[in-house]
Amino acid sequence: MRALRRFGSLPGPGVVTGASDDDPSGIATYSTAGAQTGYSLLWTSLLTLPLNIGVQEMCARIGLVTGGGLASVLRRHYSRKLLVVLVSLLFVANTVNIGADIAAVAAGFNLLVGVPEQAAIVPIGVAIAATEIVVPYRVFSNYLKLLTLVLFAYVVDAFYASPDWGAAARATFLPRITLNATFITTLVAVLGTTISPYLFFWETSEEVEELHRKGIEPGDEDELRRVQIDTSIGMLLANVVFYFIVMTTAATLYPAGIREISTAKEAAEALRPLAGDKATILFAIGFIGTGLLSIPVLAGSAAYAVAEVFDWREGLENKPTQAPQFYAVIALSTGIGLLIALSGIGAIRALFVAAVVNGVISPVLIAAILVVSNDERVLGPHRNGLWSNVIGGATVAIMGLAAVAMALAFLLG
Repeated sequence: MRALRRFGSLPGPGVVTGASDDDPSGIATYSTAGAQTGYSLLWTSLLTLPLNIGVQEMCARIGLVTGGGLASVLRRHYSRKLLVVLVSLLFVANTVNIGADIAAVAAGFNLLVGVPEQAAIVPIGVAIAATEIVVPYRVFSNYLKLLTLVLFAYVVDAFYASPDWGAAARATFLPRITLNATFITTLVAVLGTTISPYLFFWETSEEVEELHRKGIEPGDEDELRRVQIDTSIGMLLANVVFYFIVMTTAATLYPAGIREISTAKEAAEALRPLAGDKATILFAIGFIGTGLLSIPVLAGSAAYAVAEVFDWREGLENKPTQAPQFYAVIALSTGIGLLIALSGIGAIRALFVAAVVNGVISPVLIAAILVVSNDERVLGPHRNGLWSNVIGGATVAIMGLAAVAMALAFLLG
């Protein structure tokens, strides 16, 4: 009966987090990876799956056991100066990502209805901020999740694109690493868009809101078991989409000699084997749906973190009059992101840059999560076991080494 109740409570924050992981930054980065390197980065999907599950499970466990968000736990038990540094890094990463995602949604509308991207950016940014402030996230996210199902078109498209299955299998199970700036930067971007900073703070805080919504006390054993299933399903779905976007673009764009994707229309060409002339429409729907789903997650996770630093009232279930500072951070983050989107960097390029920024910042934040999740004062008997520490340590090491290698590759030319 308990098992049935746990399955009945799905999808939970873990699945929602997984859905938001395949945001426009992810679509653009995975498309770029397939176009630039062919099948050679398919192995990273298998690598990041256990890393993603492990990190997100730690974050969810921190929220469920302590009843507080990640930043509030850091504030109560550790250095406030360290917390300010970590939250500042998160705010920077999220704001860059928001700007890139707003530009991506504008690019999606351009493909869909022909509205010029620059003309669409301001209305889209204002509308998203207003909607998040006025409408509870859980209400409109239920509809946006349906749009993200379009991403599974890449799974079907892979079979229409006639990929070289032998080459894909070899690239999946026999990793090949090329030590040049392009490959390493793309690797950092893939890691950064898959294991992103905003996911850590978002899932921790949403698990706390889930406790409040259900009226359950922190540390509930059924909830702790439920979150393992929920998080695993969410991250598995995210990585399946990741794998097939790389495979599809490797089978379509790479053989065509397309190495640089600079526009959404060029990225949409990967869906042509399945959708034909409707490829741009299908791509646009996926871009718009994932962008509208992820921008509130990005702004919300930054707001949770900043509010917890200053002990402000927080939560998307509160009205703006009940948590004015929390919603002010959402408005500020979205507003700065809007200015970034207006900079004219180009949606695809901006999304790729955002992924690289995430790849550099994530290992620092994961190291802090490891410290928290091993602290008996914080989690008591629910602190990390050996497996969680191995996964967490490996994530920090892999992402940290990739970021250092990227810096050296650029410095040494």
